[in-house]
Amino acid sequence: MYSKCTQPNSQHSAKERKKEYRHIPKRGAMTSESTDRVATVTTSRPGTPLQISWFEFLLDSTLLEKHLQKAFPDPTNVQLIIQFLEQASKPSVNEQNQVQPPVDNRRNRTLKLLALKVAAYMKWDLDTLEKGLTIPVLNMLLNELLCVSKVPPGVKHVDLDLSTLPPTTAMGVIIYNRWAIRTIVLSSFPEKQNKPGPHQMQMLSIVQQEKEMTENILSVLKEQASDSISVLEGALRLKKDFYIHTLRTLDLLAADASTTNGETESSTAGLRISAEELHCQVHYDLGGIYFQQGCTDQPAYEKACEHFRQTRELIQKLDSTLHVHLDEKRLAGYWNACRALTGVLDPSDSHSTPYGQINSLIKTHNYQALIEAFIKDNSSRSLPNHFRQSVLREFLHKVQQGERGIDEVCHKLCVCNAVRDALEGEVLSLRFQQLLLRPSKRMVDFILEVCTRSLEKDRPSETSRRNMANFMKTLCESLEELPLVFMVSSHKLFMELLKEEERKVLVEQMRKRSATINLSAKPLPSFYDIPASASVNIGQLEQQLILSLEPRRIRQLLIELHGMAERPFWRVNSKWEVPSDYINVILGIKDNLTKDLVYILMAKGLHCILIKDFAHARQLFSACLELVTEFSPKLRQVMLNEILLLEVRAHETMAAEGSRERPPPDLVSRVRGYLEMRIHDLPLRQVVGEECVAFMLNWRENDYLTLQVPQSLVMNNPYIKLGQLLASTCKELPGPKESRRTAKELWEVVVQICSVSLQHKRTSDGLIKQRDSSNGILHRSKFITFIKKLREPLVLTSLISLFVRFHSIVRDDIVNEVTAEHLSIWPSSLANIQAVDVEAVAVTVKELVSYALTLNPNNQSWLITQADIYFVTNQYPAALHFYLQAGAVCSDFFTKAVPPDVYNDQVLKRMIKCCSMTNCHTQVAVLCQFLREVDYMTAFKALQEQNSHDAMDSLYDYIWDVTILEYLTHIHHKRGESEKRQIAVKAIGQTELNASNPEEVLLLAAQKRKKKFLQGMAKLYF
Repeated sequence: MYSKCTQPNSQHSAKERKKEYRHIPKRGAMTSESTDRVATVTTSRPGTPLQISWFEFLLDSTLLEKHLQKAFPDPTNVQLIIQFLEQASKPSVNEQNQVQPPVDNRRNRTLKLLALKVAAYMKWDLDTLEKGLTIPVLNMLLNELLCVSKVPPGVKHVDLDLSTLPPTTAMGVIIYNRWAIRTIVLSSFPEKQNKPGPHQMQMLSIVQQEKEMTENILSVLKEQASDSISVLEGALRLKKDFYIHTLRTLDLLAADASTTNGETESSTAGLRISAEELHCQVHYDLGGIYFQQGCTDQPAYEKACEHFRQTRELIQKLDSTLHVHLDEKRLAGYWNACRALTGVLDPSDSHSTPYGQINSLIKTHNYQALIEAFIKDNSSRSLPNHFRQSVLREFLHKVQQGERGIDEVCHKLCVCNAVRDALEGEVLSLRFQQLLLRPSKRMVDFILEVCTRSLEKDRPSETSRRNMANFMKTLCESLEELPLVFMVSSHKLFMELLKEEERKVLVEQMRKRSATINLSAKPLPSFYDIPASASVNIGQLEQQLILSLEPRRIRQLLIELHGMAERPFWRVNSKWEVPSDYINVILGIKDNLTKDLVYILMAKGLHCILIKDFAHARQLFSACLELVTEFSPKLRQVMLNEILLLEVRAHETMAAEGSRERPPPDLVSRVRGYLEMRIHDLPLRQVVGEECVAFMLNWRENDYLTLQVPQSLVMNNPYIKLGQLLASTCKELPGPKESRRTAKELWEVVVQICSVSLQHKRTSDGLIKQRDSSNGILHRSKFITFIKKLREPLVLTSLISLFVRFHSIVRDDIVNEVTAEHLSIWPSSLANIQAVDVEAVAVTVKELVSYALTLNPNNQSWLITQADIYFVTNQYPAALHFYLQAGAVCSDFFTKAVPPDVYNDQVLKRMIKCCSMTNCHTQVAVLCQFLREVDYMTAFKALQEQNSHDAMDSLYDYIWDVTILEYLTHIHHKRGESEKRQIAVKAIGQTELNASNPEEVLLLAAQKRKKKFLQGMAKLYF
């Protein structure tokens, strides 16, 4: 996750300020908008005060704090944030009537600052902000927080060292990444889709735009979730207190951004958040994201459990939780769920909580003890009703799945829950009422036993006794067999709870009713065969439809559902999605059953591909293909394309996991057939072409891409064009310079992708990564996605080389250039450098090299490029790490000499600077010997430094240059450091360093010291 912002500049002339505010009405003036509002208010409620407009806060700097301090401010805090950001991000129209992005002027910067001040007044409570603001608005707000907190732009948050950042900067990064993972968790919860009414139809386009914007932001957040988690886990390692911006610090920023940086980031300014409070909140948020990931990654539940345990401990330890905003009920729920899933016991309990005991009994199949626990809980009431109902539902689900021997357990749990409901005056469940239609004598005995034991407390309340008496009466009225009625009416509890008159009236009613009961009637079916209401049956079938992955079962369920109700069952699960390219074709199927079946089979198949369950995906797609072949040639070809995409992804997944098996010729032939296919009116997904092109590049089918792909496809599909250019460039790499025309064409395409129109330098949706690009054949984010599907080393090397040259040109820093292979094939200048999105180029080259190294971390060329990227961005420890790694991989961990083309003078000088910038001056002196001509001036200057952060005199054993050793003896003698001088003298006195030795002996001594020094450095930095 990256930070980008334009720092506010408060230096404006009076003339400029007047120009910026000329369209804001004066305080005393009446605009048409305010006149209408006054008229409306005065005619309806004369005593109601006027709502303050957003522009009034621009005119009076003291008004905001007064407004926020009101008991019931109108507009509310979150409404103010929305208004301020909405006004600050409104596009403008120029004289040619063209829409322009928001101007970066004082007015808009002030509005953004006002929004931040409102959030600061709310103490950055994400709970409240998330409830009141949409994801795009909150994303924009937090990006502005990153700007004012001076988070370095263009740098991934995961690459920042929070311990070295000023307190407000570190806290801004933490708040943003907390929101990122919280948003991912919240987005995973199901939401009921509201059906728009007739008056809302005109709002659909606005709602759709906001939905797309939200989905874009979520995709970025999910892509960078691991980075956010790493940032927050890093925050947990910090033990210092934190400070976050307040109204005061933001006012100081507004007053003079250039001089107040020190004050707002000092240890005394801002709102102090103790380390324990922050850790408590971060542990809770990390627990939530790990719990959400546990659905697909079982070990994540253990991490979630540990974070929730830490949260609970910190809450108990904290004297005040003023700055901790979390839902303790939800925390308790998370904790119990984690313990049930992982089997962890709570050390704070003597044995286990009631939840833990129940889950333990279920896991060990100790059902008798489980029923006993439920009966005892009827008296103690420590388990909430929803938990008890969830246990019953779990057993009912097991019955539906075919598990034998637990029918009676279900009956008894149902009885226990019914008695608990009765004691609390709740309505008895439908399931229990069905159970009473034909109960056995044994079941009635059990009901009476549960009722008796549920009132075993010393002094049950009068309400409980009254509720139990009503339950006994209901029981009698529900039973149809007279002997069972008499069992209840003659029971001791019945006699105690009901008065004599009530008993007589009830028994008489039962006698009269018995005359109408036909005791010889056909026996009623068993409990699970009793026909429930239609809605209950439909709900159960829909649940099975959601869970099933077997095509025949899905078809059978849909036939049953359509026999019960005529409605679109493809809408049962909001997570079922098919590509928008196909939706019209599928929904155009006239037969509703067939429509549902095709939609659901395709949606489930696509989901299986997403989770890499290729076996089930093949079954579902094959069934769908067989179905559509009967009536739709168009859908048949669609399914053949999707099956091809499935096979391509399955093979690529195997290759990514280490398989070296080439794809079968049949698959390659089908991919070629798809790329050459020309069928009119056939809906095509570009992703199929994208994956096919990546597949052909990865398996070096360059001849086909360069010679045989139809030109019409190259012109219409940007991925095929990119594939053709990449394949041609790779084929031409060994050739002479004049044959590299394709490389120039590829260069121009990539430059266009990374270029933006001048009026679109900053988008209004607040996204960090994505920026509108109307010039290229692809959006940059889609281009990056395509690149991350490539695995062929030569293709990746070519792209890295291109972006390194591109990056060097836009940075225009000859001294600090990044190196890579094949740089000479690319142009050395740009015609329209002003249109290039410099930040996009920097981010892309970093992402590309990082991705390549995940595929092959031992490619020394990529490692040197990665090191150079860190070097030119002043991240010296990271740069040195990769320089050492590049040397290690090509020398068997420095057991052999590093090739001179790897450790050339430029690389060695950069390693020297890295050591110098980290104050490791003795290491600088040692490395100066590695150069072709020893750099004595740099070595002597480094050795003069007395404040060195390395091993200093312990490194003298790695110096073989006698001149440097003589200088060391001199400087230590001059300083009076006799012990260190003695170490230098001992080093210079070694026989193998004698200048009279043969050249071979001196070279061998140097090589031995180089090897040991580099191995020691590697251990230090790896």
